[in-house]
Amino acid sequence: MTGDRNGKATALAKPFLSADVIAPLVVGIVVLVVWEVTVRVSGIPPYLLPGPILVLQTLIQDWNTLFPSLLVTLKITIVAFIAAIATGLLIAVIFTQSKWIERSFFPYAVILQTTPIVAIAPLIILWVRQLVPGEQSTFVSLVICAWIVAFFPILSNTTLGLNSADHNLVNLFQLYKASRWQTLLYLRLPSAMPYFLGGLRISGGLALIGAVVAEFVAGTGGTQSGIAYQILMSSFNLQIPRMFAALLMTTVLGVLIFVALTLLSDMLLRQWHESAIKREN
Repeated sequence: MTGDRNGKATALAKPFLSADVIAPLVVGIVVLVVWEVTVRVSGIPPYLLPGPILVLQTLIQDWNTLFPSLLVTLKITIVAFIAAIATGLLIAVIFTQSKWIERSFFPYAVILQTTPIVAIAPLIILWVRQLVPGEQSTFVSLVICAWIVAFFPILSNTTLGLNSADHNLVNLFQLYKASRWQTLLYLRLPSAMPYFLGGLRISGGLALIGAVVAEFVAGTGGTQSGIAYQILMSSFNLQIPRMFAALLMTTVLGVLIFVALTLLSDMLLRQWHESAIKREN
């Protein structure tokens, strides 16, 4: 029993001691040390470039203000991300049912993706305020902006995955007279799973970016202000260490979203897909 426990503990410790984890940590520590030493030796004032230690101190000092703002941005990100998953998957399924539908509407999805969100965010905020009264209008408009940014990768990746099912298997399903929905459920959707999960990893970070950019454009303050408002006000007041602390929180949140979606992808694919199997080996 003791040997089994030791073996399990060693197996669990291996991922944390692998080169994939140690190498980035070493590089990050070296960069932070060089950054701190450079700031101290050259005497760069904090309003131009604060050192990592000062940024960490400011983060701890202003945590009670910055963290609630981060939660507001996280709420917008999650709602927009869920909406992007639902709409992207649904529209991708519709596209695969008819090539004419895909050819007719996919270019407009591309146009939506390539339109700068900064340019259309003021219009979205203005239109939503006419349709949704009260304080919820700002939240809804920010969610729409973040959804626009996160929507396309899920749509394009899922559509590609649904269209990439093995033609021999598709012919086999047709030979056994499977219905279109049976083919979708038992063949196309499982084949599209790696593509869909890849789209999720991209869209998770994009939803956060869209939420932050939309908050910059909206410029909302008060108790419902997001992390972008804290960054904006810190830059206006030349509180650069505070601005760096807010940026650090946003960056860490983006990394955590990507790591969580990567773990989800590995968990769903590790038993059968080649990419996850190779990674485990």
